[in-house]
Amino acid sequence: MALGLAKDLSKNQEVRKMVVKEGSRPPWVGLGAAVWVQIAAGNAYNFPLYSSALKSVLSLNQQQLTILGVANDVGENVGILPGIACNFLPPWSLLLIGALLCFLGYGALFLALTRTLSTFPYVPLCLALCVATNSNAWFGTAVLVTNMRNFPLSRGTISGILKGYVGISAAVYTLIYTLLLKHSASNLVLFLALGVPIACLLIMYFIRPCTPPSGEDSSVHVHFLFVQAASVLLATYLVTTTILCDIFSITGALSYVLAAIMLLLLMTPLVIPLKMTLFPSHPLHLVTSNQTDPLLAPSSSAASLVDEDASDIETLLAEGEGAVTGNKRRPKRGEDFKFREAIVKADFWLLWFVYFFGVGSGVTVLNNLAQIGVALGANDTTILLSLFSFCNFLGRLGAGAVSEHFVRSIALPRTIWMTCTQIIMIIAFCLYASALDGTLYAATALLGVCYGVQYSIMVPTVSELFGLKNFGITSNFMMLGNPIGAIIFSALLAGTVYDAEAAKQGSSTCYGANCFRLTFLILAGVVGLGTILSIILTLRIRPVYKMLYAEGSFRLSHTSSH
Repeated sequence: MALGLAKDLSKNQEVRKMVVKEGSRPPWVGLGAAVWVQIAAGNAYNFPLYSSALKSVLSLNQQQLTILGVANDVGENVGILPGIACNFLPPWSLLLIGALLCFLGYGALFLALTRTLSTFPYVPLCLALCVATNSNAWFGTAVLVTNMRNFPLSRGTISGILKGYVGISAAVYTLIYTLLLKHSASNLVLFLALGVPIACLLIMYFIRPCTPPSGEDSSVHVHFLFVQAASVLLATYLVTTTILCDIFSITGALSYVLAAIMLLLLMTPLVIPLKMTLFPSHPLHLVTSNQTDPLLAPSSSAASLVDEDASDIETLLAEGEGAVTGNKRRPKRGEDFKFREAIVKADFWLLWFVYFFGVGSGVTVLNNLAQIGVALGANDTTILLSLFSFCNFLGRLGAGAVSEHFVRSIALPRTIWMTCTQIIMIIAFCLYASALDGTLYAATALLGVCYGVQYSIMVPTVSELFGLKNFGITSNFMMLGNPIGAIIFSALLAGTVYDAEAAKQGSSTCYGANCFRLTFLILAGVVGLGTILSIILTLRIRPVYKMLYAEGSFRLSHTSSH
């Protein structure tokens, strides 16, 4: 009977080889297209750009506006459905669903903002915003799951790049808002309703499973460095241009030239597949069908792959009798978990709460950034948003690259970086609460970096602890920490405190440090608790990382194919 099970394993491996062979092409085109999808998937970060217009046109108070911000976050981060669907539907279908949700949600928001409909009730408005930003969950799941499987040996790097582009998307939209849409909130919402879906429909064909590059392909590292450098160049350009637009009045042809340069920089990652097509003198080494598993990644030659396969069969034969009698071995950390198996693990919930405290507090500031800027005397809140976006990008990109280096060199758990940045977040919240001259922009920059790190570290950590097979649903469940944090810390805490202080001033707009001081002090305490939990988690999973990255080799077993 055990021999029969071994034969079944062999058959399963053949099926997986055939699946990969069907997509046997370099994955770099898909990564270049994913950049555009990730920019589209950052449309929820635009809320501060049109929130003031919504508040004015629809006569909302700060509490109502804060609840709208929560709806914005709930829609963006509730990705259970796309997490399940990604195991059954091709990536293009997830992008199609996302494009439809984006069109319907922002379309309804446009009707409300322009008063095309004489009355637009508050609850349907919240639902419309939730539907609009839920498109991001479908966009992000499609490209993140696909590219994590296309590059299984570079999970931290891929997470940093893709999450980085999402982070800087706010600066992209801010520049479009400034240069092309002339600070018109209604035009921005119309652009989100039409432009984002059209862009995703045009490129969704290119987001598809591909053959992963092998561990022997030395060009992979160089290509990743190129994409990272291109993203940093884009981020620097966006921030510099945004500041120049604030200082000088840029109109006419020059505004279109600046926008065109931005589009060219967004297309830079496509240079890699273009170069590989025009100059194929050094062909990419791909994992071919004579290897046992496209996502097994020993660091040595093909002989190690044979040894790995033999080890698998020996293990199966040794446990065959137990398997027949129903004593199926439960997965260990580092192997593929079913969702119901992962959710009962202590490490799962430790990671969830660490992420919840980190991003929940950070999103509170993001949702209220325009009001924080006004309260603390900022002349132009678009500069604040652009600064937050740039630093958010640096945190996401940097965390992916830095954690990948240390996890491979000394098997250092990625969560150590969540610990470090949460300590810095405490400092940032104290700077906000102090309201000292010159601290607003410094605190925003620090918080942006740390907020980005939380995102970028959580993603590969989930895949390493619980596998890639059900990565879509496990990672999207982790993402629920964002909207739950927004409900508790933004709507119930920040909105209530702000409105109470505004009432004392006899105005709907609050001015001064007291508008958010209590909120910032409470958030500092919350992140302090998150820091303690992240230390505990790091100590618990250190042996797992030593096992996975022993002697610099990545040894995840039976990770899922496409």
